[in-house]
Amino acid sequence: MMVGGSVRDRLLGIRSKDYDLEVYGIEPSRLRSLLEQIATVNTVGEHFAVYKLTSPGGRVEIDVTIPRRESKSGRGHRGFVIEGDPWMSFEEAARRRDFTINAILYDPLTDETVDPYGGRSDLEHRALRAVAPDTFVEDSLRVLRAVQLAARFRMSIATETVALCRAIDLSDLPHERVWGEMEKLLTRADRPSIGLRAALDLGVLDKLFPEVRAMVGCPQDPQLHPEGDVFTHTLLCLDRAAEIALDLSKEKRIVVMLAAFCHDLGKPVTTALIDGRVQAPGHDCKGIAPTRAVMDRLGLYTLGGYRVRAHVMALVAHHLKPEQFYRDRDRVTDGDFRRLALKIEIDLLHRLARADALARGAASSEAGPDWFIARARALSVEHGAPAPLLKGRHLIEAGFEPGPKMGEILRRVYDLQLDGKVGDLEEALAAARNST
Repeated sequence: MMVGGSVRDRLLGIRSKDYDLEVYGIEPSRLRSLLEQIATVNTVGEHFAVYKLTSPGGRVEIDVTIPRRESKSGRGHRGFVIEGDPWMSFEEAARRRDFTINAILYDPLTDETVDPYGGRSDLEHRALRAVAPDTFVEDSLRVLRAVQLAARFRMSIATETVALCRAIDLSDLPHERVWGEMEKLLTRADRPSIGLRAALDLGVLDKLFPEVRAMVGCPQDPQLHPEGDVFTHTLLCLDRAAEIALDLSKEKRIVVMLAAFCHDLGKPVTTALIDGRVQAPGHDCKGIAPTRAVMDRLGLYTLGGYRVRAHVMALVAHHLKPEQFYRDRDRVTDGDFRRLALKIEIDLLHRLARADALARGAASSEAGPDWFIARARALSVEHGAPAPLLKGRHLIEAGFEPGPKMGEILRRVYDLQLDGKVGDLEEALAAARNST
C-alpha cells in the first residue's frame, strides 16, 4: 500500500518524487530478498529497517517498510519503541500517523483507497485533524508539522487538534528538526503567513520564537503601515517575498525568506511615539541580536557551502539601505553602491526591500527599490563588488617590496577603484606609484 504524503499529494493532484510503501503479509527478511530482485536496496534505521530504493538517475525514491507500532519510551523524537508487524490491520497501522490526511492508504495495483479515519473528507474541507489524540501528543514535532502543512495546503486546524498542540512541550526538539519544518514552511508554501498565524495560535511562537511573538501588537505608523501591527506587516512581507524569491536558488531563496521573517525584530524595543507619530528609529541595528537568537535556535549556518546565516544577518542589518539611498539619491555616489556590494548581495537586498514595500500596500511605493536595483545593475554590482584590478603580484612585478606597506597600497588603490578614479591596471599601477 502507498501511504503518507504521496497519497495525500496524489489526491490533491500534486506530483511526488518520494513514495512510502507499506508491505503487508510478508516477513521482513523475505521482503528484502524480494526487493533485491528488482533494485539496489539500501537499509537505514537503527531500530527499524527502512529499505530505500532509488530509480535510475535518482528521479524517484521509494521507502519500503512493513507496518509498525510506535510507543513512547523516553524524551525527544528518538524516544520511541518501534515494533514491526506485517500482519497488522490497515486501521491499526494508520493509527500511528499524525493527521487524517496523512493516514490514507492506496493500492496502486487495484486503484483501491483505504481511508479509516476520514482523511479524504478532511482534505476536501481543508481541515487538519489529529488521527488519535493519545498518540499525537507523544511526538512534539507534530506541532510544527501542523504549522507547515496548514500553510502549504491552506488548511485550518481543527479545534480539538489546536488544543492538543497548545498542550505539547516543544523544548525537546533539536535544532535540525525545528529547521526541517521551518524550511518547508518558508520554501514550499506560497502563503507562509497562514503557517505563522497558526504558529501564533498554537503557542509555537511563545515557546520557540519569543522574538517574533514580541511583534504581535507592536504598533506602526498607520500612514506608512495601514496593515496594522509589526507582526501583520511581517506576514504580508513573507507572502510577497515568497513570490519575489521564487526564481532564486534554494539557498538564496531561504536567505530572503529568513530575512523577511526577521527584518523587523528590532521594532518592539525601538518603537515609540515621536512628534505625534509611531516610529522605530534604528530598528535595523537593534534587530541584529534577536535575529542571531532566531538563527541559533534554527541551528542554521551554511547550506551547500553557502553562508546562509551571514547573509541573513547582513540583509537584516541593511534592509533600510535601499530607501535611504533613494531618499539621498542626489548625493549617493557610485562608490557608495560599490562599497555596499562588499557587505551584501544587492540583488537579495533589493528583493527584501521590494517585499517590504509591497507589504505596505498603497501607502508605500516601489520607486525606491526599483531605482536602487536599476542603479546597481548599471554599475554591474548587483551580485557583488568589482574584483580589485591591482593585486600583489602586479606590484612585485613592478618592483615593489613585499611587506605591510604593500597591503596599504593595495587597499588605497582599491578604494580609488571603488570611487571610479581607477579604471584599468595601468591607472592602478600609476596610483600605486603616486601613493608612495
